[in-house]
Amino acid sequence: MIAGRTYPLDAHGYLADVQRWTRDFALGLAREDGLELTPQHWQVIELVREYFFEYDMAPPMRLLTRAIAVKLGQNHASSRSLYRLFPEGPAKQACRYAGLPKPVSCI
Repeated sequence: MIAGRTYPLDAHGYLADVQRWTRDFALGLAREDGLELTPQHWQVIELVREYFFEYDMAPPMRLLTRAIAVKLGQNHASSRSLYRLFPEGPAKQACRYAGLPKPVSCI
């Protein structure tokens, strides 16, 4: 239960239905992980959601960094800056907070 609502998760802890995602869901997961979501986190979360709804897949890390470079600028697209935001793995953790399936390239 997150923010007073029940969200069905899959076996990996990702939201089972992307349509049920809310910002409160992301905030609740981040809180459980000990993270406070900043505007930079939200930019990446919104970007991975846009990517998912355009391409019908969660972006793996390489595609995520390319998309970030195009949308937010090259200085935001380095692996180092993304790992500072999402220490469990940028593609994996950002997709989890965004209510998307686990990227296929993530183990």
